[in-house]
Parts: sequence; C-alpha cells; structure tokens
Amino acid sequence: MLSVISPAKTLDFETPSTTKRVTQPDFLSESQSLIDILRDCSPQQISELMGISDKLAGLNAARFAEWEPPFSLENAKPAAQAFQGDVYTGLEAETFSDADNRFAQQHLRILSGLYGLLRPLDLIQAYRLEMGTKLPNQAGKDLYAYWKPTLTKALDDAITQSGSKALVNLASNEYFKAVDAKQLDARIITPVFKDEKNGTFKIISFYAKKARGLMSAWIINQKINDPDELKGFNVAGYRFDAASSEGDTLVFTRKEADR
Repeated sequence: MLSVISPAKTLDFETPSTTKRVTQPDFLSESQSLIDILRDCSPQQISELMGISDKLAGLNAARFAEWEPPFSLENAKPAAQAFQGDVYTGLEAETFSDADNRFAQQHLRILSGLYGLLRPLDLIQAYRLEMGTKLPNQAGKDLYAYWKPTLTKALDDAITQSGSKALVNLASNEYFKAVDAKQLDARIITPVFKDEKNGTFKIISFYAKKARGLMSAWIINQKINDPDELKGFNVAGYRFDAASSEGDTLVFTRKEADR
C-alpha cells in the first residue's frame, strides 16, 4: 500500500536533519530542465507567473540560480523534514525511527511541482513551484502536461513495489490532478476528514491538512499495508464514520469537544 501527500510552501532548512540515511530524487534531470526554464525568467516574470510578491519572487529567483546537484546534507535536506506546514506538523517526520524511515521510503510519496515524485528521505534544495503553475515547457502549457506521464508510471511502479495494490490519496486536488488515476493498477482510497462546527461536520482546511499528515504518520508508525485497516485510524479524536463513507471514500469525523 502506498500513500501520497502534497508538498508545502513553507520550508525549514535551518533545523538539522535527524537522520543521515538519505537518497537522491529520481527525476533530477527533469527538475534541471524546469530550473533552466525558470532561470530565464526575471523576478518580475516569476512574480506574475506564481502570483507572489516581489520579495518572494526575488527570493525564488535566487533559489533557482543557486540550485545545483549533487545534493548532500551540506546543501540539501530530506524532503519530509524540509517541508513544513499543516500536513507536516501532523507527519512529524523528524521523530521517525530508523524502522519508520525504512517503511516510509517504500510506502509514502510526496508530489512536487519541481521534483515530480519524492520519497521522504530524498534530498531537496529550497524552491517554490506549485503544481498548478502554468509554466510553458517542452511537453505543454503547464506542469500537469510536463509531469503526468512520468508521475503516473512512477506511482504505478511504487504501488507494485509496496506489496499491496492500493493507493491512499492524502494529497490535495491540485497535486493529485498531476496523476492519471485511471491508468493506475490500484484501488484508490480517499480519506476525508470532517470536524464538528456548530453541530455540523464539515471539512475545515487547517484541520483536514493536519489530519492527512497524522494519518500518514499513523500508517508508518503502525506499519500498515492493508487498506482495510485504515478504518481503525483513531488519532487526535478522529473516528471512522461508516454512515458517511461510501465505497473507497472513507470519512473520519471529530467532535468539537475532542479537538
């Protein structure tokens, strides 16, 4: 069973990695091609392309200019520890044991606009390039055209290697759209997390994102490789809601009093 999550805009390259067991991303040559395109963009063009401030555009123009493989712990950081934000607050990859890291390497993937598909211990350098960015490239008008064939095959291979023909989609819609799900030889399971607010259960973005990280960590900590065991997720007050679930869309709810 394989799980997939989205990256994060917020990064932490100041805190040292808690593991020295690291790997190189599989698609660095594809990343290099994107970097070459981005290096031809001025900070103003980057600002317009990404819809970010001039300050952020300048920061990322500098990042693209400095991006340089090969990666090591001196100039890069494992992806699962470099990304910050709500999902990664729930994941807490920095607390993983060696056994957790080994399991995560085989059973967790991170989708990325620059790196394509990452294992948790794959080293990355700082960047910002969201999957929805309309960056013209040799494959088409945007990053979906660039990455879809590569990501679909890579995910299909990783699912096979995981030992169970199931994919747990814990990624955002923006990122999972980069995969041709119909071409995957797998059962696709989509957990949905709802929190009670004023007596009604609804998806609250902040909590839902953290819950995706919590479930990813729980799968890794418990070494789960049977999709039917996902219904046993009971972390941070969430419980499986059979009545609200349908097929492979598994709904987990949390009462306001349990937050």
